[in-house]
Amino acid sequence: MENQALLRTSCEQMGVKLTDGMVRQFQTYLSLLLEWNQKMNLTAITEPKEVIQKHFVDCLSVLPYLQLQGRERMIDVGTGAGFPGIPIKIACPHLQLTLLDALQKRITFLETVTAQLALTDVFCVHSRAEDGGQHAAYREQFDVCVSRAVANLTVLAEYCLPFVRVGGRLAALKGPDAERETLEAKGALEKLGGTVERIIPVEIPFSDLRHTLVLIQKSAPTPKAYPRKAGKIAKKPLQ
Repeated sequence: MENQALLRTSCEQMGVKLTDGMVRQFQTYLSLLLEWNQKMNLTAITEPKEVIQKHFVDCLSVLPYLQLQGRERMIDVGTGAGFPGIPIKIACPHLQLTLLDALQKRITFLETVTAQLALTDVFCVHSRAEDGGQHAAYREQFDVCVSRAVANLTVLAEYCLPFVRVGGRLAALKGPDAERETLEAKGALEKLGGTVERIIPVEIPFSDLRHTLVLIQKSAPTPKAYPRKAGKIAKKPLQ
């Protein structure tokens, strides 16, 4: 299947509709990703078909479960090359999106992508998650936080939940250990004001790829003590 058809058909299978303009934006994004990847490490996946399935479709697979109305404020913590934030923004152009990453080179790439794709209401922020989570401009300001980071859910929750307003959600794209990680994160989630809403196994059409989406409701404010400094979050995960 040709690349654009693969993207469009995969999305249709998941109930995500892409316009011709959106498909063109994804094509531009793919070109920029592969071009910039030659000079900096953005992704280990460089075959176009694999980028479409393992990055674009994988990121868009959260949309049927988020049920976005279109005007939400979303933050993507540790966005890297823009995943999952930019694919979600392309498919939901009215979202207000903040892309947070600790590496300035990646922020420069994201600013280029945003400009080339003519995306509006996208803010690229150079910051560590633990600093951003304590900053008044970002703390408890977002309806949705998304993250496809590799950190354990206990650690990820401390990085991400401080950004989410009470009543909002964290959507974490996790691997096969999501159930165990969620159980282990129970104490941390209680301390951070989070409640597990759903754990959803997700399969990517036309592939054997699968991941698990963990949806966490923000049910109470996060105490001011969190997030702690980076070293403490990783070395002494919340119990």
